[in-house]
Amino acid sequence: MSGKPSGAEAIKADSRALRGSIAEEITAAEARGGLSEGAYTLLKFHGTYEQFDRDSATERKQRGEDKDWSFMVRVRAPAGRLTAAQWLALDNLADTHADGTLRLTTRQGVQFHGILRQDLKGSIAAINNTLLTTLAACGDVVRNVITTAAPRADAIHARLEAEAFRLSAELLPRSRAHHQIFLDEEAVGAPEKEPLYGPTYLPRKFKIALAHPDDNTPDVLANDLGFVALTEGETLKGWIVTVGGGMGMTHNKPATYPRLADAICVIGPDDVLEMAKAVVRLSRDHGDRSDRKHARLKYVVAERGVAWVRERLAADLGRVLEPAPPLPRFTMPELLGWHEQGDGKLWLGLPVASGRVAGTLRLALRQVMERFAPRPIVTAQQNLLLADIAAEDRAEVEALLRAQGVTFAEDLTPLARWSLACVALPTCGQSLAEGERVHAPIVADVDAALARHGLSGERISLRLTGCPNGCARPYAGDIGVVGRAPGLYTIFVGGDFEGTRLSYLLADKVKQAQIAGHLEPLFASWAVNRLDGEGFGDFCARIGQTAARALLASEAAA
Repeated sequence: MSGKPSGAEAIKADSRALRGSIAEEITAAEARGGLSEGAYTLLKFHGTYEQFDRDSATERKQRGEDKDWSFMVRVRAPAGRLTAAQWLALDNLADTHADGTLRLTTRQGVQFHGILRQDLKGSIAAINNTLLTTLAACGDVVRNVITTAAPRADAIHARLEAEAFRLSAELLPRSRAHHQIFLDEEAVGAPEKEPLYGPTYLPRKFKIALAHPDDNTPDVLANDLGFVALTEGETLKGWIVTVGGGMGMTHNKPATYPRLADAICVIGPDDVLEMAKAVVRLSRDHGDRSDRKHARLKYVVAERGVAWVRERLAADLGRVLEPAPPLPRFTMPELLGWHEQGDGKLWLGLPVASGRVAGTLRLALRQVMERFAPRPIVTAQQNLLLADIAAEDRAEVEALLRAQGVTFAEDLTPLARWSLACVALPTCGQSLAEGERVHAPIVADVDAALARHGLSGERISLRLTGCPNGCARPYAGDIGVVGRAPGLYTIFVGGDFEGTRLSYLLADKVKQAQIAGHLEPLFASWAVNRLDGEGFGDFCARIGQTAARALLASEAAA
């Protein structure tokens, strides 16, 4: 740590293991205004952010009224796995406590928006009653652990799922604050010790993903810690450990940047948990606690190097660690549509625009859950898989969904199928520009530009965020569109579809209506000059930033 601990560090240190004044503030009878900074900071660890409606804030202020406050509550769902009963309970909660919608996240979780302060405790208790939790869905701890959503009935996929669940359970905070504040557990004795996290938890959030090279839908290299399965047929031989990924940055601050993880070492098949704890300790002990914009583990890896990281982990574990081989080639399989699971049953992957489950889609999913009880699985692409469907029920399931006008994968262009968007305005306090609410028109504009050059069938990933924090992983796909200011965006290109290369900045402060226009000269050149099988991001990487910008300048001059 290079300086004085940040304000958040002081709040954590004085929190009595994440308690602070939360219980008093969320139950105050005459609660007015927002929470204190301390309660706001600590509530993140319990899976919720206080927010306000930014659309109405100015008008309400002019009328002398307080902001329209509410809470976002995030459900922790390891590997995105739920049961039909859990889905139905969450669906019901959307009506009774939230804004009538569910939102699927890029970390395979579920979010609620619009929960009022008087309903916060009841909401979190209701989620707990489904055998799910919001604990550690946010905050400076290990967040929801993700892996491939594909419910393939084989040993490797079963192991990926099992490891995600084990890591999720073992890496939860040990404090009973959550249970005492939200579930009325009786407090006994002094605040608990945190054997892994320590009294001030981690310097910043910590994300873990597990993947197989044949399915990098979790974007494993975008995480602080990744485990890439090494297999021979159905046999797991070990894991490549990757450390130091993260998407967040700040505009105009070159000391902050997105980064993909480095391959550090190889471990045995059964060494995942002990390695995860060692990497968490590395972050705990060496992350920057004075500057939260410089606190992620990726900066430790970037500044100290792979060899140093491997040596520190080896010292922690008390054994020599074998350096990692080059990463294998990653692929991104299509999870949407109908698929055979390998056990005689089927799964159906449904696209969910921006992850927002609302209206007739929500109604149709409720009907399917009640009638057929499939196993719902959230994907890291904000979509939903309905698993364990009997082959004889396929026609009825599809008919029910189509009767409600539900969109199927084949109804969308590849660009729409592989696009992501964060929530952004009006609720996210970090957002600089719109995200979810302009997702559809941006995709439509870019699709039209592709069509003009005969590229409509090409598989391209487009990722849209309202700010540079990168919740939708915009720097690791073919096209990243990142909020810069109201109505203005920064465009990134040159990453790859498989999530193994970062993109570069193409154009800054671009108006929403001009995003497709800035991309179109590149589409035109790609259509004519691409190599055999070359994706759009690969083409942009090959020609480089200078040539790509020259294409834009030439088009503008013309």
